[in-house]
Amino acid sequence: MASSSESSENSESFLRKRRGDALVSDSLSHDSCSETVQDEDSTKYEKKVGVSLQTGTYWLTRIVLLRALAFIYFVAFTVAYNQNKQLIGEKGLMPCKDYLRSVKRYVGGKIGFAALAYTPSVLWFMDWNEMDANLDGIALAGMALSGFVLIMGSANMIIMGVLWILYHSIVNVGHLCVCVSAGWESQLLESVFLGIFLCPLWSLSPMPRRCPPSLVSIWTFRWLIVRIMLGAGLIKIRGDRCWRELTCMDYHYETQPVPNPMSYYMHRSPWWFHRFETLSNHFIELVVPFFTFMGRRMCMLNGVLQILFQVVLIISGNLSFLNWLTIVPSLACFDDAALAFLFRRSGRATQTLLQIQTEEASGLKPAPSKGMLIRRVLNVSLGILIAYLSVPVVMNLLSSRQMMNTSFDPLRIVNTYGAFGSVTKERTEVVFQGTLSVNHTGEEVVWEEYEFLCKPGALDRRPCLISPYHYRLDWLMWFAAFQTYEQSEWVIHIAGRLLANDSTVLSLMGHNPFQNREKPRWIRGEHFRYKFTRPGSSSAAQGKWWVRKRIGPYFPPVNLDSLRSYFQSRNWPLPGSY
Repeated sequence: MASSSESSENSESFLRKRRGDALVSDSLSHDSCSETVQDEDSTKYEKKVGVSLQTGTYWLTRIVLLRALAFIYFVAFTVAYNQNKQLIGEKGLMPCKDYLRSVKRYVGGKIGFAALAYTPSVLWFMDWNEMDANLDGIALAGMALSGFVLIMGSANMIIMGVLWILYHSIVNVGHLCVCVSAGWESQLLESVFLGIFLCPLWSLSPMPRRCPPSLVSIWTFRWLIVRIMLGAGLIKIRGDRCWRELTCMDYHYETQPVPNPMSYYMHRSPWWFHRFETLSNHFIELVVPFFTFMGRRMCMLNGVLQILFQVVLIISGNLSFLNWLTIVPSLACFDDAALAFLFRRSGRATQTLLQIQTEEASGLKPAPSKGMLIRRVLNVSLGILIAYLSVPVVMNLLSSRQMMNTSFDPLRIVNTYGAFGSVTKERTEVVFQGTLSVNHTGEEVVWEEYEFLCKPGALDRRPCLISPYHYRLDWLMWFAAFQTYEQSEWVIHIAGRLLANDSTVLSLMGHNPFQNREKPRWIRGEHFRYKFTRPGSSSAAQGKWWVRKRIGPYFPPVNLDSLRSYFQSRNWPLPGSY
């Protein structure tokens, strides 16, 4: 019996060897065959032998990660192209040229290393008198490069590096200008920095054989999703008491920055469902991230749950491209075998991967070249860098005084994240109103309201659905509503522009009641408390999505004469003087 068993094992070994030799022979001959013949032969071979992708490789994962990153970058640069001129351009609400000048004075009046270290941006080296053209050029270049990566599913380190530099240039000059910087901007910059090291130096092939995806790079993305989730979960537990009492979701859908139509219905869910949502949120943000370190299957479970969680958030609110972006590092939880369903079995990427895996299994893996050895050193260096920069981030996560959405290095390579550490219990809105009356007092004065593109205004206007696109000014008005106009001076800047019927600012708004009419003589800001109507109520029957109650004035009526000294004291150009 022993000899029979041994003979059987030898026969199976021989057959496996013959099959391996046959596949090696096929793979060598495929180099001289047409793509059609290669696909047919590979398909026949798979049917005969039953070849399947091995686990633990990340060639297809790299393609998916790069395409996902490119999609988010394309959206981000599109937002920049459509809105940056109005926000930080020459005639913008907070011109970045003024900010660059202040930094230049601060560092001694020279554009050198100190200026670049303080505000890394290519705008330092461009003509400041053509700032709008510079901002458009950066955005268009970013759209073109990210579009290329999205279509091709591949990139090299140079392309990804240029994308990182271009977006850095926009975010850094918009950081203290208020309008163009938010927590997800740092997350996007960190994501694309990690994406640089997924790519070969020169090659644009989706499957560059001499540059396999580094396991270090894959783990840097996994470490990113762990930090994002833990940061968001811990800031909630340490922040608003309603997260501990499981009541925050009673308010979130109504009070989030820019609700969408689904927010209206989610807000009216029963109380037990809101408690379930809050508990699920804590589980996914505080427990599930640790699945990453518990083996392949648990890591993939983490990826699945994180993606589903972000999809729910996308459906229930307009949170810019933040949730779309958070899906990206979650994709690194899946290897080629898990993501193979996204690719055609007879496609070039899948067939090339089958050949690579078979050659490696047959011991035909090419000897490391000098370039591959240098790349290994680079990957190890990346791991050391991320570990070093993660020290203050981890310390922040462990601190009882945790900060969210903070960068500890000027290049924003490794950051700390968080969202909704506190939840507002009531929704308030600032509504701009104008009048043609000479005198702003009296009951006979007719005040007409301006509408923004997406934020709540008119009671019968349905909440918009824009994600992953982002209306930056609408988002900023949400912050302004629970501050004072003294804390958000740009609100008065908007009022001055509206008095002049300025097209730059009006392009960021949805409705100008004075279009093709005289300019308004007075502008005021009114403060209202907004609440969703109750389905089946008389207000809902009238087609109203909101009911509101006036709180009081947000800022008093102003005209151009009263704003003249205010604008001059802040070196703002007088409205209508462009």
